[in-house]
Amino acid sequence: MSSKRIVITGGPGTGKTVLISSLEENGFHCFHEVIRTMTLDALNGIKFDDTLVNPIAFVDDAKSFNDQLISARLTHFTEGKIINKKHLFYDRGLPDVLAYMNYFEQAIEKRYVDICSENRYDEILILPPWEEIYVQDTERMENFEQACGIHDYLEKIYIELGYKPIQVPFGTIGERLQFVLELINETGE
Repeated sequence: MSSKRIVITGGPGTGKTVLISSLEENGFHCFHEVIRTMTLDALNGIKFDDTLVNPIAFVDDAKSFNDQLISARLTHFTEGKIINKKHLFYDRGLPDVLAYMNYFEQAIEKRYVDICSENRYDEILILPPWEEIYVQDTERMENFEQACGIHDYLEKIYIELGYKPIQVPFGTIGERLQFVLELINETGE
């Protein structure tokens, strides 16, 4: 069986992880975001304050951090090849790494673009910035304006890579879950 790979993406604090958890509770196989653990590791004793925006901006070796991040997401993608489920959901996809690198004005090696081009998802669902639910914490350091900017970069990179992101509307978690379920039922896949 060839699984349909669906990415749930969007700027920080848009409800991605809650939606992924809800999908998982409803029997879907979901790959969880890896950046939270990596962020905590990167902080390693650094006191959280307003000058910290994202680990990409404050780690000693941003290239190594990005290498680890894209490698972890590629591992999720590869693991998906052996999972016998109709749908696989990913809390962020490979292109998210490129979007964040663009946002933080970091050079992107060609191999990163190649990885994203060679490992394709079937559907991209993007959650828009939503100020009413946005919460900043020690792993989500961006303020709301920065989260909006990251959202724009995410949407742009997916479009540049030939995807047509589908916006998940605001609503309760139940309403968002229903939107996703109806979407995958509409496509018949």
